[in-house]
Amino acid sequence: MTRRLLIIEDDAALSEMLALHFEDLDFAVTRSARAAAGLEQARAGRFDLILLDQQLPDGLGSEQIGPLLATDPQLPILMMTGKHDLELAIEAIQNGAADFVHKPIDTRDLTATVERLLRERAAVGEVGATTQAAPTEEPARDLIGRSGAMLAVSKAIAQSARSQATVLISGESGTGKEVVARLLHQHSGRAGPFVAVNCAAIVDTLLESELFGHEKGAFTGAHARTQGRFEQAAGGTLFLDEIGELAPALQAKLLRVLQERVFERVGGGEPIGTDARIVAATNRDLLAEAAAGRFRQDLVYRLRVFEIRMPPLRERREDIPLLATGLLARIAVRLGRPCPSLTAAALQRLGEHDWPGNVRELENALSQALLQARHGVITPEMLPLGGSTPVAGGGAGDASAPSADLRSLDEVSAAHIQRVLDHTDGHKGHACEILDISRPALDRKIEKYQLRVPKR
Repeated sequence: MTRRLLIIEDDAALSEMLALHFEDLDFAVTRSARAAAGLEQARAGRFDLILLDQQLPDGLGSEQIGPLLATDPQLPILMMTGKHDLELAIEAIQNGAADFVHKPIDTRDLTATVERLLRERAAVGEVGATTQAAPTEEPARDLIGRSGAMLAVSKAIAQSARSQATVLISGESGTGKEVVARLLHQHSGRAGPFVAVNCAAIVDTLLESELFGHEKGAFTGAHARTQGRFEQAAGGTLFLDEIGELAPALQAKLLRVLQERVFERVGGGEPIGTDARIVAATNRDLLAEAAAGRFRQDLVYRLRVFEIRMPPLRERREDIPLLATGLLARIAVRLGRPCPSLTAAALQRLGEHDWPGNVRELENALSQALLQARHGVITPEMLPLGGSTPVAGGGAGDASAPSADLRSLDEVSAAHIQRVLDHTDGHKGHACEILDISRPALDRKIEKYQLRVPKR
């Protein structure tokens, strides 16, 4: 049976090229150069798929998704855009688009996507109608990247944000898992707060109380009934970071919450219901942890109802120039400094580094470089990469020297923290932001290493 395709594209050359390509594949193709005319054609005829351009003479293609779906809720709409914009991707998918492709169009990739969408439509058949999520009020501003890997992340956020399903965000440390968790909440439509708990930062004996709360007298020092994070996150999202570090006893309690949506405070026996949406994150392979007996397998499956994998920075090097520029602007605002530019050589150096610490390492490197920037530019020698340590005035340390390679981890940590304290003139708040640690953690390290805090 001939499949019918509607192309809504104002670029005549591109429209004709696409029409000829799909006609060769035995599609019956209808073309329109304007949004309004395309909508009328969709209302007048029955199509199997629509190729919809974002920038049209009489409006944005994304604004036409709803009216087009009103003609056929099962209709796959494939957006075409010249902009690599994650915000647009999330908005388009949440408005009901099936997928999106970027210009210049690769016809092989486009054909594969069209065939996949048509197979999915055929599998769905005529049963039910697609539930459309309303667009969110706040755009996603924190997920920076144009790579295919990051576009896949943005699609996953769009697909899962308004679901009540538990989401597991996996990926190496420093890849931005909490950013994704916050975006899931931001686009969820939930009225309650976003509440985050780092399961690795709180000792096991206190974490149960932190999560579930406690009754008065439950333990020494429990002078009053206290709500836990599950209660605080009512109607919102509870983000459990480093979930792989959860002790076995707490794994069992969390499993019960996920299964039954109830819990008890420490020292209490009254079941308390929770409607908090659970989003968890880990840098571990939980299935491997379960196979090794360190994590409950049944809990893994409860957490992985929907999984989003954050790619390491080395797998999306094409994002580094855009990401570095965006991070540098934010760091400059945060530290109250003018925003310098990265030279072409500095950008090249950033692109060549493997980034074992991922985005967090990149942000740290840019923070140190910004504090040394002179004349409004950052040059390669200001970047603390490849084992080198930048020194005041813009010089680079010798990465091959024994003193750089053979020092203990404590020595390296102490020297780095001291350098940050010196650069921030003893401002502990700014130092914590650069180091990405809490104020108590910084104070402990200052005491441990006997560091000097400059007087402001």
